[in-house]
Amino acid sequence: MSIIIDESEGITNATWTTGGRPSIPVTGQVGYNSTLQAMEVYITNEWIVMARKFAATGGTITTSGAYTIHTFTSSGTFTGNSNGAVDYLVVAGGGGGGGYGGGGGAGGFKTATGFAVAATGLTVTIGTGGAGSAYNGAVASSGTNSVFSTITSLGGGGGSAGPHTGATGGSGGGGNGGHATASGAGTSGQGNAGGTGVGNTPYNGGGGGGAGAVGGAGTTTGGAGGAGTSNSYSGSAVTYAGGGGGGGETSTGGAGGSGGGGRGFGSDGAGAAGTANTGGGGGAGGSAIELAGQVGGSGVVIIRYLT
Repeated sequence: MSIIIDESEGITNATWTTGGRPSIPVTGQVGYNSTLQAMEVYITNEWIVMARKFAATGGTITTSGAYTIHTFTSSGTFTGNSNGAVDYLVVAGGGGGGGYGGGGGAGGFKTATGFAVAATGLTVTIGTGGAGSAYNGAVASSGTNSVFSTITSLGGGGGSAGPHTGATGGSGGGGNGGHATASGAGTSGQGNAGGTGVGNTPYNGGGGGGAGAVGGAGTTTGGAGGAGTSNSYSGSAVTYAGGGGGGGETSTGGAGGSGGGGRGFGSDGAGAAGTANTGGGGGAGGSAIELAGQVGGSGVVIIRYLT
C-alpha cells in the first residue's frame, strides 16, 4: 500500500479494499478504496468517501450521449451507490375504455430534472392499465398509479358507460354518448380532462384526456383522445400518455391520442387497447354490436443521470 511519486506519471495512491483497510489508520490518511471505487480519508475515527462517480442499479440500463438511463417497465428498485441527482419520467397506467361510451384517460405524466436521491433502495412501481367496461354498464376501471421514490403519477380515469360521468385521474375519462354524460377531470400538472359525449343520434362518446390536450367531444363521430407529451429521457423522442378514442354508434370511432391512446370502436373498425408502457387510454366500445371498451396501457418509469 505504498505511495509512488513519478515525475511523468504523477502520484499513485495506496490502494485497498473495504475489508483490507489499514489496521491502525491515522487521521488524514488517504487512499483509494477499490471496493467503493472512490478515494477516502480517515478523519475522527472513521473513513469518509472523498469523491465518487454516481452509478445505480435497477431496471434496464442503457446509455445515450452523456447519460446513463434506467428504464422500468415492471416494478423494481432503483439503488444509487451514493447521494446524487437524477432526471425522471413517471407515467401511470391508462384508464380503460367505456362500453358504448367514452375513451379511457391517459395515465398521469410527471417529469423533472435534478431530483435528489440518497444512497438507498428507492421503490419503483409501474401502474397497470384499467379494464374496459361492458356495454351500457358501469364506468370502466381506472389505471393504477406509478411511483418513483416520493413521486406519484395517478392512473388515468376510466371512460364512461351508461348514465355515468367519466372517472377522474391523471387524465380524465371521456363521457358517454348515449346519455350525453360529462367527462372526468384531469389532475393539474399530470394531464387533462376527457371530452363530453353527445346525446343525439348518433350517440358518440368523448375521447379520454391526454397529457398534452383535453379529449375531444363526441360529435358526428366519436371524440378523439387527447394528445400525449413527448419526452427524450429514453435516448430518443417518444410520446407518452395519449387518451383513448370515444366510441361511435353507427359512425366513425374516435382516433386514439398520440402517445399510445387506443382508437374507439366505430363503423370503420374495432377499438384498440392503449399501448403498453406508454400510459395510453383504452379505446371505447360502440353500440352497433355492443362492444365493450378496451384496456388501458401500462405505465413506465425512466430515470437518467450524467454518466
